[in-house]
Amino acid sequence: MEVTEEEQQQVEEQVEKLLSGQGSEVTMCDVGLDQSKPATLRKTVTYIVCAIIFNEKEEVLMVQEAKPECYQQWYLPAGRVEVGESIEEALRREVKEEAGFECQPITLLLIQEQGPQWIRFIFLAKITDGTIKCLSAADQESLQATWWDRQPSLPLRGRDILCLIDCGLKYHRNPWHPVTLPIDLSCRHVVQRLVLIFTNAQDQIWILLVKAPVFHLPTAAAVKTHAVTWAANMVVQEAMPSAYYDHDVNTLGIFSLQHNGRQHGKTDGVCFNTLVTLVPDHVQRNEDGEKLELVDMGRPPLVENPRYSWYEVQNQTLREKLLEKTKNTSTVPVHSLY
Repeated sequence: MEVTEEEQQQVEEQVEKLLSGQGSEVTMCDVGLDQSKPATLRKTVTYIVCAIIFNEKEEVLMVQEAKPECYQQWYLPAGRVEVGESIEEALRREVKEEAGFECQPITLLLIQEQGPQWIRFIFLAKITDGTIKCLSAADQESLQATWWDRQPSLPLRGRDILCLIDCGLKYHRNPWHPVTLPIDLSCRHVVQRLVLIFTNAQDQIWILLVKAPVFHLPTAAAVKTHAVTWAANMVVQEAMPSAYYDHDVNTLGIFSLQHNGRQHGKTDGVCFNTLVTLVPDHVQRNEDGEKLELVDMGRPPLVENPRYSWYEVQNQTLREKLLEKTKNTSTVPVHSLY
């Protein structure tokens, strides 16, 4: 079953759309749905938002915790997405409650996850109004806020935020991926839509497709026992089981993120539109543990499952865009904390 010229154009248009930071409705899930529960805030998923905000001196906005377990310690403005909220609405609310400021998200910087049940969305944001929260306004959300010059004297609730601040500062000075903000498209589960590519030394590129009902990019549901990005491994295992252990499946980052959250238990899911590479494992060994010489076949591994097919990208412009994304990793990174 070959890809027709019309189907080629449709596939390339879908990939171009994701490359430009857009999204599309999730109308089907190809893998893992039987192992996944619908996303329901407070039950099956927890989403955390975290804001990194700098002033003109490149000091970062910090809040002093009011919670008994971390009382008077300092942290970035952060908190849980509540039922009925979008991710951006949650970010604005948390910054207002904890720091006293109105804010505007600039871009997603980084996503951290421990499977679908815990995902943290870290944003670079800017102040648009308000005044900094003082001790006189202390409440259960926070005691106060301050601008921190990153000197070590401030007692921190957790040192995990130091790498987040560094990431924000790096992007603030020299953005390395396009502005990326959540797209208001509903999704019932936590899913990963894959632009899964294989490239060779001649810079040819193939994209893995699912054939029916029409040729389309694979979508896989996240399962509770693994990282969200394990969905890509599930697709490769299903499509080409014999080649799976001879290749690395690398989720490089997201082109875009889809979330709605308006209907509790029905639209609490998120869709990660991701760039994934399938790379031959260059260290292979025989049964005696001796290294084997890897032969570069120059083509992607054989697809064994008739549901799938490789499609070689013919469009020169699209090929160049995909190569640039893979070589410079100019996508929002997803870090799995397992």
